[in-house]
Amino acid sequence: KSYGTVFELPNADHKPDPSINYKIIVELNENGSKPDSLNEYIEALATLVNLHAAEGVPKENIHMVVVLRKMATYAVFGNDLYKEKFKCDNPNLQILKELMGAGVEFYVCGQTMEKRNIDTKKLVAGTKVASAGLTAITTYQLQGYTMVKF
Repeated sequence: KSYGTVFELPNADHKPDPSINYKIIVELNENGSKPDSLNEYIEALATLVNLHAAEGVPKENIHMVVVLRKMATYAVFGNDLYKEKFKCDNPNLQILKELMGAGVEFYVCGQTMEKRNIDTKKLVAGTKVASAGLTAITTYQLQGYTMVKF
């Protein structure tokens, strides 16, 4: 609720259907433009959730999975790990907490974590690990999830 501004457009020609179960998988590959600022791609996730909610889609009809690969994995670094990397606090902690509270699932690519020798226990609480981001994406797509890529 604190992120992802949405404007009401009562005369829009298209609006989400509140009766549909929205199954969305989002692939994130890039880190935000400034390590000491909120990741604009993570904020776009909040906008995506809020766009559906603003049109009456109930929370239980929004099923969103986010797969973070490559540079995007930095967004879910726990604060200590983030400070080691960027010399500042992780500005994404609150938005991640709110998104997870709204039911959004976050998976990091296990291959990326292994390649960088990152301890997954040092990620933001609630972050899950996929054996590979690419296989998580293909699996969710085959389960009927619609792909969105920022």
